[in-house]
Amino acid sequence: MKRIALALAATTLLASPAFAEDGKDVFGFWQVGSGSAVVKITDCGDGTPCGTLHSINSENPEAALDENNPDPDLATKPLLGSRMLWGFEEKSKRWSSGKIYDAESGKSYKSKIKKLEDGTLEVKGCVGPFCQSQIWTAVDKDQPTANQ
Repeated sequence: MKRIALALAATTLLASPAFAEDGKDVFGFWQVGSGSAVVKITDCGDGTPCGTLHSINSENPEAALDENNPDPDLATKPLLGSRMLWGFEEKSKRWSSGKIYDAESGKSYKSKIKKLEDGTLEVKGCVGPFCQSQIWTAVDKDQPTANQ
């Protein structure tokens, strides 16, 4: 009887959402596909992911401004700490219907994100039905980018 109870408890524990490995576990520090920046993804406060620019490869990252932002107030703000990902909805194995901000163009696009089986993050930016994917790599917050 003890074995059955123990097996049942272990099965319940492994099947619980806190221990389930799926494509929605996207929180952490991610180096973007180009290697030029790291985005920190945390909980927006409602269980959905929000990403902010944590670090950039630049001689003086603190002085880098969001110059291409169409909002004049934001164009004079530092890039570090700016919002990069937001507004996602939970789907079965991914996050979709969100937004991603491209600081190089100053534009925001529809976005989908999903953690892949190999531990990388697939990030898609979409215009209409056309999407472009990038693969982001998990990094340690104390070593923000591989190119520094």
